[in-house]
Amino acid sequence: MDLDTHVAELDEQGFTIVEGLIDDDTVDLLMADVRRLEDKLHRSPDNNRFEGNRTTRTYNLLAHGEIWQQVPVQPVVASLIQSQLGPEFLISSLASISLAPGETAQVIHADDQVQPLAKPHVPTVCNSMWALTDFTEANGATRLVPGSHRWDNPDYFDDDNPIESIPAEMSKGSVLVWTGSLWHGGGANTTDDEVRVGIAMNYCAGFIRQQENQQLGIPPEIVATFTPELRQMCGFGMYRGLTGNIEKKSPAHLLYGDEPETQLWDAEPIDT
Repeated sequence: MDLDTHVAELDEQGFTIVEGLIDDDTVDLLMADVRRLEDKLHRSPDNNRFEGNRTTRTYNLLAHGEIWQQVPVQPVVASLIQSQLGPEFLISSLASISLAPGETAQVIHADDQVQPLAKPHVPTVCNSMWALTDFTEANGATRLVPGSHRWDNPDYFDDDNPIESIPAEMSKGSVLVWTGSLWHGGGANTTDDEVRVGIAMNYCAGFIRQQENQQLGIPPEIVATFTPELRQMCGFGMYRGLTGNIEKKSPAHLLYGDEPETQLWDAEPIDT
């Protein structure tokens, strides 16, 4: 795999697909746990226009099993995310998405559109979708609008103002990565019996507020089992040795004894 090629695709078209990145055994274990949690938590579709009427989502997965700890830190995905967001990026949310037959296409949107920033701007969000089943146009593969991450201050459209998109078709075990300004949305599942299952592993820059509150959403005894790297991604560290500090120490240092991060005055400057 040529990592530089995938970084270039992210920069140029706003997304990239890494085929066959996750081995079959890991995919099968993740799929089994998705099913376990959907049953245990009695998950069902949220029945709204954005999240769908036939789509089941399970959120805050790091709180629900050790197997999920390996997802945010997957080395290839983490490297691609860092190429966009820089070091000390954070986990924004981690959820499973089971898109069932009969689901209609999600409204096209950008994951950073809630942020009041003129576009294009420096990446603040970069997300990924792990395919636990094959993603096809028929079963609702994510729709993408290539190059839209570079558009100037776009007006977000509704269903009455469509725009051309392409399906992110990929095989089971592949990972789609896209920048937060890219227009995209879940596709329509027109099959009779295929449930399209993916893991939405979403990240944000270290200076952006996370979508899911990782610090309160994950019980402290579970955070104690995380690696220091994963704790930092969850927001228990500091950004550039300053943001998020407690008396010049990180929450992870005070709670779990992690080594303190670089202080602000020792940090390397950020290229802009």
